[in-house]
Amino acid sequence: MNSPIQLRNYDNSWYLSGRSKAWRIAWIFAGLPFFRCSLLPFSSLRVGLLRLFGARIGARVVIHSEVTVKYPWHLTIGDDCWIGERAWIDNLTAVCLGNNVCISQGVYLCTGNHDWSDPAFGLKIAPIFLHDGAWAAAMCRLLPGAILHEGAIAAAGSVIAGEVPAWEIFSGNPAAFVRRRHVHDVTHADREARMVAS
Repeated sequence: MNSPIQLRNYDNSWYLSGRSKAWRIAWIFAGLPFFRCSLLPFSSLRVGLLRLFGARIGARVVIHSEVTVKYPWHLTIGDDCWIGERAWIDNLTAVCLGNNVCISQGVYLCTGNHDWSDPAFGLKIAPIFLHDGAWAAAMCRLLPGAILHEGAIAAAGSVIAGEVPAWEIFSGNPAAFVRRRHVHDVTHADREARMVAS
């Protein structure tokens, strides 16, 4: 059968990773295995390793074990962010997290795709942004160009191909609006009462 799709003609020579081949090899064979190791006891060591390889990371960031980061130098994380176990940040280009962003377990952030209309299946890339207070819940998928605006939620298992407006919750595949997100005003006294009760 003579298929119009000819993968042998695939050419991504235009793509530049942003670092030398030696630097990429150092990350893949030395940095990444150590970073992903479940025996690494402290999140601060993972954060330090990402910074060493070029990531820009704020204060009080928690990164759990078995997280995969394609290229740390394309990663920006604000203050007070959490990244859960087995999250995969497949960042051929920029992935930017604001402050107080939560990436839950098993989330996949995918910045690269293929042009299905191109006989050579050409590579396409687009950045992903999660603004302050956004939450990508467990096992959801954010595709190239996805944006979670301030306080937005991608519900568990959702597939996000575009933008989720500020303070809205989207769910499903393809993800669709579910409801507005309302955050309770919790005072210091409320927090103390909860701590005493527990």
